[in-house]
Amino acid sequence: MFQLTLRRRGISDQTILRTMEEVPREMFVTTADRGHAYRDSALGIACGQTISQPFVVAYMTEQLQLQKQHKVLEIGTGSGYQAAVLSRLCKHVLTMERYRTLADSARARLEKLGYDNIEVLLGDGFDIPRGAGDFDRIIVTAAMEQIPEQLLARLEPGGILLAPVGPHQGVQTLVRVTRTEAGFDRKALVDVRFVPALPGIAREL
Repeated sequence: MFQLTLRRRGISDQTILRTMEEVPREMFVTTADRGHAYRDSALGIACGQTISQPFVVAYMTEQLQLQKQHKVLEIGTGSGYQAAVLSRLCKHVLTMERYRTLADSARARLEKLGYDNIEVLLGDGFDIPRGAGDFDRIIVTAAMEQIPEQLLARLEPGGILLAPVGPHQGVQTLVRVTRTEAGFDRKALVDVRFVPALPGIAREL
């Protein structure tokens, strides 16, 4: 039923559908929500954040056009679910989270489940460490009012960035940016709702 729901909503990539089935979503939600883990809706997690609905995770993953050799940056780790899905489709995932509670619990969860090509970093998604290098793909899982130039600069040639862009309170548009020889090619995809992407590391939690 889980895979059928995703198919009905337009997800056609067999590899992504299989990956979504293999990643145990119930391990990434709160204990109270485990019975609802595979329902196609967002669920609350710690620190006032959310785990995106399965369709949004699958759709964003599909739009990234991942290849096995890719190095991926995720901004907004949350419970680590999106990173787990990405890790099965690429070489390495660096995922950044501004809440220490979420970063620590996601790191422990991913290690326990054997996702050994994911690095969880407590940090500011608006200020990527220089030593992290550049990325083939960048995915932002929180709403940005605009995409920072310094984030675009971390894209490899031919790279793709995906981010919800728009006001923090309200509807955003999922935007896909491709780095070409001529610059950056932007395409608006679908309307979405995400929690805000905020600068800095959270002082509490």
